[in-house]
Amino acid sequence: MLSFDFTGSNAHLPEPDRQRMLPRARAAHRALLQGTGAGPEWLGWRRLLAEPDDALLDQVEQVALEIRERADVLVCIGIGGSYLGADAVIQALTPAFPDAGRTPVVFAGHHLSTEYLAGLLEWLKGKSVYVNVISKSGTTLEPALAFRFIRAFMEETFEDADRRIIATTDAHHGALRTLASEKGYRTFTIPGDVGGRFSALTPVGLLPMAAAGIDIRTLFYGSVTMMRTLASEDDNPALEYAMRRWLLHEAGYTTEVLSVMDPRMTRMGAWWQQLFGESEGKNHQGLFPSVCTFTTDLHSVGQFIQEGRRTLIETFLTVESGSSTLRVPGDPADLDGLSYLEGRRMRDVNRAAFEGTLKAHIAGGVPVTHIGMPAVSAESIGQLMYFFEHAIAVMGYLLGVNPFDQPGVEAYKKEMFTALGKPC
Repeated sequence: MLSFDFTGSNAHLPEPDRQRMLPRARAAHRALLQGTGAGPEWLGWRRLLAEPDDALLDQVEQVALEIRERADVLVCIGIGGSYLGADAVIQALTPAFPDAGRTPVVFAGHHLSTEYLAGLLEWLKGKSVYVNVISKSGTTLEPALAFRFIRAFMEETFEDADRRIIATTDAHHGALRTLASEKGYRTFTIPGDVGGRFSALTPVGLLPMAAAGIDIRTLFYGSVTMMRTLASEDDNPALEYAMRRWLLHEAGYTTEVLSVMDPRMTRMGAWWQQLFGESEGKNHQGLFPSVCTFTTDLHSVGQFIQEGRRTLIETFLTVESGSSTLRVPGDPADLDGLSYLEGRRMRDVNRAAFEGTLKAHIAGGVPVTHIGMPAVSAESIGQLMYFFEHAIAVMGYLLGVNPFDQPGVEAYKKEMFTALGKPC
């Protein structure tokens, strides 16, 4: 299981304040479990774990097996929650360097870059391509535009294009559902009671993950395990995390930095950033979520974290073990002055970097939380994802907002469509 250490923020949170806050935090936790808080119609992300659908997992795995056997590449089209979860898990659990035994998954429709899309279409030529287009409505500008281009490429290139295109969409309604019915695309359903940023453990995320060779069943049941662990009000780390975040928020802190000590977890940070930003950033409230990868970013924003304005809190995410036995080699010349590390495991060097950074940031006045993963595995990733989902739901209720909607997202769309001359 994951480990949690909250002591790094104790100096900023007097125990009497925590004790006074605990009943309210427990009430928010109960509201989530009982479905009595804001947005109960969006709690499907909990229900699907409470009642696992193994038949659906089987279906996803079968289609993924076909993709791995027939495709050189899977193009996954989606934006926001329609791609971030899959992207995060794939980066964490697949090799960082090309692996001939795996089908690569590439993403499109998550921005409006002309050069990226043109380059992707050129790169796909000569390859066996499958496409997974993910959209509840089928009309969101970024993925819908990308799909226009990629669908035209598929239909021009493959006689069995309709077999190669798989739509993940609403069960009954929307432009993509209509098109899928007309074309005969195979489809998976986005549950109507699951919002995009909570959808990683639905076919939205599971199909691309499985196509990349990830054990989605172990991932899924890792989340199930964490959900059951967090059912209690006592010794509940998600409740503690949310309560401390709220107290620091009320004390004037404005930003939370998720600092990962392994680059495999960087995209998981991007998934966390959307989950937290869209869930709590309402009514001029919430902590701005930012992601750092250490030690890389200690050489860019490390100075600010150490000595900048004292308005940020920090959550460290570390990996406790790994399979690599890489050790520092010897060098008789020792021109770099690193012979004192000879024979030491690189993992131990990274751990020392974490411990030093942790102590320095606490000494610099940063309230710190530490989450430890036993390993970068499907099980621990599943546990981590549910932990964050549960914690941010409780935090939303503490803030008095609906953690499952995102009304502010529509503002930019309105202005963008006006600039593009979209008919009313």
